[in-house]
Amino acid sequence: MAIIAEMTTPPEGQRVSHESANVVAQQIEELLRLFPAAVTEGKIDFTKLRQLLGDDVAEGAERFGLSWSGKSDAIKAIQTPTTATLLPAPKESVNFDATENLIIEGDNLEVLKLLQGGYHGRVKMIYIDPPYNTGGEFIYPDNYKEGLSDYLKFSGQVSGEGIKLTTNAETDGRYHSRWLTMMYPRLFLARNLLRENGVIFVSIDDHEVHNLRAAMNEIFGEENFVATFVWKRRASSALPDRTEF
Repeated sequence: MAIIAEMTTPPEGQRVSHESANVVAQQIEELLRLFPAAVTEGKIDFTKLRQLLGDDVAEGAERFGLSWSGKSDAIKAIQTPTTATLLPAPKESVNFDATENLIIEGDNLEVLKLLQGGYHGRVKMIYIDPPYNTGGEFIYPDNYKEGLSDYLKFSGQVSGEGIKLTTNAETDGRYHSRWLTMMYPRLFLARNLLRENGVIFVSIDDHEVHNLRAAMNEIFGEENFVATFVWKRRASSALPDRTEF
């Protein structure tokens, strides 16, 4: 999955952090900023928070929402810090010391985590073109681990034993679940990078457009959906592509 982001230039002297930000800590900090009265002895008091939110708190075990087998793994992938680093490549660059442009090559989940430190809330526009889940365009390890070492193994960049590789066949019972488990952390971390007035575009086709929309409603807020562009890629195409934003 390729990710292209347009970003504002960091302040002079500031460099992209080589350590991923703590996503949970950032969420707690924002929650405390909005509801300082919900803090008791440095901890979030959920009883007070519920009182402050009043009728906006959902009651009961049954409520509308998106759920699938593997969602807990997707959330763990968001919360797990990365130990990867970004290494400059001056010899592969053009005008390395003066350019304001940046191309990052690597596993997009790891890169998105690394960018949380230097570009959190500063990106103007993101465009992604993820796998359409047509049955064979992405592979995964059966244990769902998202660490860099696992990525290198199942992408064939390094050898490894004990990891079963497979494509996401439509006949599999977890066909949609595996795709959502892969997509959810990336969409979540991408949202954290956007400015208040930022926008994200996602290309997809009819295989997963419904699940993509549901995931983005949960992550970005249904009220922030703008439109779907439907376009026919070529005359022989059976299914049109769609761009959500």
